[in-house]
Amino acid sequence: MISADLTGRAALVTGGASGVGLATVELLARCGATVALNHRPGNAEAGREIARLNGAGLEIIAAPGDVGKPGEAERMIEAALQQLGRLDILVNNAATPGTPSKGKRFHPRDLDVVTEEWWQEVLSTNLVGPFRCTRAAAAALRQTSGAVVNTASIAGIAPVGSNMVYGASKAGLIRLTAYLARALAPEVRVNAVAPGYVDTPWTKDWPEDLKESAIKRTPLRRACTPADIAEVILFFAAGAAMVTGQTLTVDGGLL
Repeated sequence: MISADLTGRAALVTGGASGVGLATVELLARCGATVALNHRPGNAEAGREIARLNGAGLEIIAAPGDVGKPGEAERMIEAALQQLGRLDILVNNAATPGTPSKGKRFHPRDLDVVTEEWWQEVLSTNLVGPFRCTRAAAAALRQTSGAVVNTASIAGIAPVGSNMVYGASKAGLIRLTAYLARALAPEVRVNAVAPGYVDTPWTKDWPEDLKESAIKRTPLRRACTPADIAEVILFFAAGAAMVTGQTLTVDGGLL
């Protein structure tokens, strides 16, 4: 596990209650940062995780709010900034595959199941959400010469198993990363990670044959862990001083 000295710095991680987001919250905090853990309102698991991390001596605060909802995302950022006092790192990790896809597999030809509501839900969270949060945090990040890291996906690079709505949203996020890098330069760097198959609660219910196939096709012969992705997020957040507008694939060589 890589490390860095983030003492005195503040971070906000959206979608931080589980999986990659939670691993990132914990890694940043163990490096010395005070971290705002964003979660959807009413998420009891988030409260338990914050209590666990605080009990371990880490500085974690709650930042409830749905980044997929206009206005709510901005209010969440403002409230977090008031508590943190500054912002050095913003990790746009919150995402959804969309309600229609949960527990189901769709053939790529089956366009009839892809509804307008599905598009709106996914794009609002996965693509517009990171824009909302970054725009709301831009002034604070400029003051600290901070960094933004977006969680994209290899589904945004190639059609490799995820549904087309999710994949298209992540392709958009990869391009948005490059545009935001130009918009916030030279004070703020903006980069993205593109994970492959990650063993998280989100993928727990995937069919076993799908998970086994992904691992067999991966040269490193295992699934990514949340910690694998968090390490690369830390790299972009705390180092990589001359890197911006880039997306780094973290998939064990799958693509």
